[in-house]
Amino acid sequence: MNKNLFLIFIIIITSCNQNKKNESLAKNENNEIQQLIDSAANRLINEPLINSTSIGIVYNNQEYIAHQGELEKGNNNSPTNNTVYEIGSLSKVLTGTLMANAVLEDKLNLEDKVSKYLKEDYPNLAYENQPVKIKHLLTHSSGLPNILPLKLNSLMTTDFLKQDTPSKIDSILKDYSQQSFLKDLHTISIDTVPGVNYSYSTAGTELAAHILENVYQTEFEKLLTEFLSNEVGMEETFITLDKNNEKNLAVGYHADHPDITLPMGKLPWGAGAGIKSTVPDMMKFLQYQLGNNEVVEESQKVLVDYTDEVGVAYFWEVDASQADLGKYYSHHGGVPRSQCFLFILPKYDLGIFLITNQSGKDTAPKMKKAVDEIIDGIVKHNEQNQQ
Repeated sequence: MNKNLFLIFIIIITSCNQNKKNESLAKNENNEIQQLIDSAANRLINEPLINSTSIGIVYNNQEYIAHQGELEKGNNNSPTNNTVYEIGSLSKVLTGTLMANAVLEDKLNLEDKVSKYLKEDYPNLAYENQPVKIKHLLTHSSGLPNILPLKLNSLMTTDFLKQDTPSKIDSILKDYSQQSFLKDLHTISIDTVPGVNYSYSTAGTELAAHILENVYQTEFEKLLTEFLSNEVGMEETFITLDKNNEKNLAVGYHADHPDITLPMGKLPWGAGAGIKSTVPDMMKFLQYQLGNNEVVEESQKVLVDYTDEVGVAYFWEVDASQADLGKYYSHHGGVPRSQCFLFILPKYDLGIFLITNQSGKDTAPKMKKAVDEIIDGIVKHNEQNQQ
């Protein structure tokens, strides 16, 4: 055989063998990661009261999804990629992304007082001449109450676990319009300097949605769905469901009560806790948040540091307290019949979405254990690959 031809033959064979080896390594890694989230999902549904879960992660640009358990006890109906979930307060980080985009488009300025963007006069949105600013809404430091109407606050906190709480929430919100919200906003008294103290406020997120409507002259839900569709590729994320999506809406259980309970009542705009989505759509949001674009960079910008290691970005909770994880971003969501978590860990090119259709006192800690199991597994996986 010609010497040159022989060398070419050897190179081709070597290349083919290397490609097969790389494919084998990639397949093994995919299997390892899938087993990791399957294990976390299985451990979670074996917890008391939790019947089903969906977990999705994005890791090194690869997507992994696990659905386990049954949405209805005894019905053997596992969640699927078509299942529509109520994502509760994860709605806030989607709203925060729209706010970041508005800042980049010069529709808003973080240092502007909120009243600049309201059609009525609200002299009460200040404390000793220190006004509530846009950045205060985004960082839960405005001094606004947790939620409007005010009578919802005890239902969402001290009375949350009572069996009739979901129906009471639904009854209160049934006729509570955007006009009702803006009327009640006049009655609020800010009792501390804005920007100083952290005080979680869904009402602040709802007000942010109203401001977005004013600056764009477009309804918030239209702004949301168009941005998510055009910029993120999310086609199955909504506030208002059509009949087809209603069929796929996950049922759920409240606290330790055995009966399927009502969905969360509709907040005036839905920006604070009213968005619904599917797991594949949330995977697209994770991919977007792990990507390199100016909206993500702005939305993850820390606007206030509450300690040296903990701060808040555009509704994101930002934590830099664990050196091995790097700075990461997270949020928890919960309504009377579902709870969920969202984590973005740029150091590991890792995003995690986890949800279950049960909402009780111990649901969040159990879910956080599953998140920690996944993160620990990814960290160990990285360490082994670097050896």
